[in-house]
Amino acid sequence: MTKTINLSTIGFTQKTAQEFFELLKKANVKRVIDTRLNNVSQLAGFAKKKDLQYFLKEIADIDYIHLVDLAPTKDILDDYKKKKGEWSVYETKFRDLMVQRKIEKKLDPEIIEDSCLLCSEAKPHHCHRRLVAEYLNNHWGNININHL
Repeated sequence: MTKTINLSTIGFTQKTAQEFFELLKKANVKRVIDTRLNNVSQLAGFAKKKDLQYFLKEIADIDYIHLVDLAPTKDILDDYKKKKGEWSVYETKFRDLMVQRKIEKKLDPEIIEDSCLLCSEAKPHHCHRRLVAEYLNNHWGNININHL
């Protein structure tokens, strides 16, 4: 792959709706790829699936897709979040899951171009969206990753 792919990531927590949508617009995001396992929780506020899909289109003319193959399994997530597991263990399990799912073969790079991976974590450091972006970059190369 020779063309550079621009890929952003964003978490919606600790952001107002205004901050969230302005960040996406300033980054020229064309598509939000929802990588959450559960995207209909009441805790999601403006980022609940149907609401978010509507807001993205109306506010910023941004498309929305939900790709559950980019989300951790409930078991992996629960071990880390609910059982207060170690980040390094979560990271290893999630990377292994991406290998098993062969996400680099299932995804078309054109879907990733000018897209933004969405999850709930405020920062990318301990978040699976960063792991997805890095994994794809390791397999495809030439991905410019921008954490919003």
